[in-house]
Amino acid sequence: MMVYILSFILFLVGLYGIITRRNLIKIVISLSIMEFSIFILLVLIGYIDGGIAPIITDQVINPTYVDPLPQAMVLTAIVIGLATTAMLMAIAIRLYRKYGTFDIREIKNLKG
Repeated sequence: MMVYILSFILFLVGLYGIITRRNLIKIVISLSIMEFSIFILLVLIGYIDGGIAPIITDQVINPTYVDPLPQAMVLTAIVIGLATTAMLMAIAIRLYRKYGTFDIREIKNLKG
């Protein structure tokens, strides 16, 4: 149960970073922290204590299998999160080249 709470706290840390920071790079990093906490939560949902991989053999009697679906979802989500982070970094770099700052308040005040 403690690990679920730590995953939730990590999500809140990322949310705090998104809400309070004005630097675009820090906001992107905070979004990545939030994504990572969700990945941890999905892996924890599929975890079973003493479970084995779902490979059917005659060697184990009455096995407890671990569900592989959350792990597959996390692998897919990692790829999507990487693409999202790369796109957000590219947008932040383009904004820096145009306005000369990463600060959201200054970009909002500038016209052009």
